Amino acid sequence: MSMETLEFIIYPDGRVKEKVTGIIGSSCQEVTAAIEAQLGQVVSQENTSEYYSQTVNQSAKATNQASFSDW
Repeated sequence: MSMETLEFIIYPDGRVKEKVTGIIGSSCQEVTAAIEAQLGQVVSQENTSEYYSQTVNQSAKATNQASFSDW
């Protein structure tokens, strides 16, 4: 499991660049929505490869069936 981070770069002209890492899928938008609302208008957005990744859930179920014949 990777560490979730939000990085903000504030430029002298007031622009803010936000970079999110360690969050898989579109849930990063949920995490940053409140912050972006306080910062102002979002001018552009670029999705990383993590945005397009999917979490993998594995489950294993084994079924064993034995039958005996009347030979």
